[in-house]
Amino acid sequence: MVGVTRTKLLAVFAAVLMLTSGTVGAVAGTAHGGSTAGGATADAATATLDGTTAADPAARPQTAGVIRGSPELSVTAPRPEVTPGRTNEVELQIINDGDMDLGTPETREVVTTARNVRLTADGGDTPFTVETGTIGLGSVTETAPREVPIAVSVPNGTEAGSYELDVELEYSYTYQQSGGVTYDRTETVDAEVELEVTEDARFRIVDVTTDAQIGDQGVLEAEIRNVGATAANDATVALESSSAGLGLGQGTSDAALIESIAPGETVTVPYDASFAATAPERKYAISGSVSFETPDGIPQVDEGLSAGVAPLGEQTFAVRDVESSLRVGEDGELRGTVTNDGPVAANNVVVQYADESGSVIPIERSTAVGTLEPGESADFTLPIAIGGEAEAGLRSLGLAVQYRNDGGEARLYDEVAVDTEVAPERDRFTVAVENRTIDAGGTRTVEVAVTNNLEETASDVEARLFADDPLDTGTTDTGYVQSLEPGETTTMTFELTTTGSATAGSTYPISLDFRYDDADGDSHLSDTYRVPIDVTESEGGGIPIPVIVVALLVIGTGGLVLYRRRQ
Repeated sequence: MVGVTRTKLLAVFAAVLMLTSGTVGAVAGTAHGGSTAGGATADAATATLDGTTAADPAARPQTAGVIRGSPELSVTAPRPEVTPGRTNEVELQIINDGDMDLGTPETREVVTTARNVRLTADGGDTPFTVETGTIGLGSVTETAPREVPIAVSVPNGTEAGSYELDVELEYSYTYQQSGGVTYDRTETVDAEVELEVTEDARFRIVDVTTDAQIGDQGVLEAEIRNVGATAANDATVALESSSAGLGLGQGTSDAALIESIAPGETVTVPYDASFAATAPERKYAISGSVSFETPDGIPQVDEGLSAGVAPLGEQTFAVRDVESSLRVGEDGELRGTVTNDGPVAANNVVVQYADESGSVIPIERSTAVGTLEPGESADFTLPIAIGGEAEAGLRSLGLAVQYRNDGGEARLYDEVAVDTEVAPERDRFTVAVENRTIDAGGTRTVEVAVTNNLEETASDVEARLFADDPLDTGTTDTGYVQSLEPGETTTMTFELTTTGSATAGSTYPISLDFRYDDADGDSHLSDTYRVPIDVTESEGGGIPIPVIVVALLVIGTGGLVLYRRRQ
């Protein structure tokens, strides 16, 4: 009776253990070929008296081939300092200090690697705002910590001190492998990262200005203010341009050393700046940083400074009210008004003839007009000669304006072209004979009216008379006048004779040319001018020479006949 009772008690005890451990359900599930809880699979599961099954990894003995463990993630900020009044880049470091319960060093990574790690940060109860959303990091192993930057905005006026940022890490991992079965889990870790708003010096770019123009160089001035609570010693203020159109120093960045910047102090830091000739007229972004030492001698860097700067527009000039006295074959003048269209003053302005043409010869290639303030104008005159082979009509002439900037450096603006008329060629002098007749076989004084058709005074004007048979120049074949103003007329006197072959009623030419000096003292020889001369019968009742000759012949012949008859 006692033995039966013990047997029944053992059976009941075993049944209770099986029910409370869930082995019955596991046996039933395994028998149907299903998966175990947690996503693992097995070929078979058998119940034991202690309430465990072969499919339960926690109940398996530590035998060869079983790997068990888990990752353990933590997060930290190696540089936790943040600055009020800006969006700070905070670098978080994800560290995995995993734990392996069963396995070998070779298989450790199987169960200690955190896969598909996602990081989400939140300001929580702090005044901070995290601008970065959820970040996927992939896998994090024990041997390769991951670093991830997040953007944290800290408002102005935030008091110095420590603040805790909420960070959530989600990931999956394998917690056991045995007999070809893998058991995976997901995990969420809530952590807090301490950030510190320091009382160190902090900086802000208050303003940036420049006198540099597009296509030129100048000085860029940045106003830097210490908005922190302590002084910054041995401060290196570095600026960098993010555009190829703006150069700083000898490249795209430049730095200046400031001995000390007190709290609340604003310093103006100059930099050499230049803008490319092709740079558009707009604002250009610059970034900056300040490296300094605290009053305790601790090195610090305040990064993330930013600002924009706009160049002055390109220096331009305009030429208006253009007039000229240009004429083919003559010296003339190109006159106009040059205006400084700004944006800054131009010193030592010179207007230049900039073309290269065989038929347009600048007598003076440039003329100075002095300093021009923005909007100021000045008249100019360029003496220019037009070759005799040039064609009359409308001509486009290229001009350039040379000037010096405030730094005394020479600059050239060559985008100027003007249109002007070139008049056709004309006689430099007008020649008129007041009495163009001469008696056959006679000699007379010829008075020639000479008019200066040039636009300038002709001086040392020497005229020479030429004549061909049956005309001759006689003893006086030159004339002279000291000067002739434009449009002025003078009378020159020459001696002209006719030979015996001149026929009354015929017209013969005489020629004149002139050698003279222009207003610049250059000597010129004019073209040859031809004037007609009419030969008339001799006046005063005399018998014409041909008649006399005929009469003499008749008388001579008659005398000869009479003489022979008497013989």
